[in-house]
Amino acid sequence: MVDIAAGVLLISDPFLKDPNFLRSVVLLCDYQPEGSIGFILNKTYDQPLGDFVEDLAYHNLPLYYGGPVAVDTIHFLHRCPELITDGIEITDGIFWGGDFNQASELLQEKKIGSSDIRFFIGYSGWGSTQLEEELKTKSWIKRESNQKLVFNTKPNLIWRDALGDLGGEYSQMVNYPLDPQFN
Repeated sequence: MVDIAAGVLLISDPFLKDPNFLRSVVLLCDYQPEGSIGFILNKTYDQPLGDFVEDLAYHNLPLYYGGPVAVDTIHFLHRCPELITDGIEITDGIFWGGDFNQASELLQEKKIGSSDIRFFIGYSGWGSTQLEEELKTKSWIKRESNQKLVFNTKPNLIWRDALGDLGGEYSQMVNYPLDPQFN
């Protein structure tokens, strides 16, 4: 059993109905008694990053929907601590934030690409005990994260891969319909 902590992936139950989290995978970046923060890894936003960051207007970088909280903010995860300073290591080689100007310059100079960094609009947040309650009702399945899942450039495969890799009953869940009435 995986303990709830920063670096854990939260995989939505196949029948979770909340449209914000339908078939989603969230990387938990901060877990505290007063609340938690994470980013949905597998939902692309309908506009590219360049529409929000002028310096990157000519780059075709996807922007991901991090969650329904503070959708007027941009956040990023990366695996380039030797190039982007001030990031917080979430788990083995996965960093949250850092010097945004450095990240922008590295992208412009093509020293890093979409397999090294991921940008999010908004984030997923839980208040005190909210996430624990959702875990008790089995809204989420927990597992350890890894760079392969977090920086997967095919977001449509992340939920399926994250769940299927767990094996057993979980590998069967990837084939469940969105609504069991249609089975």
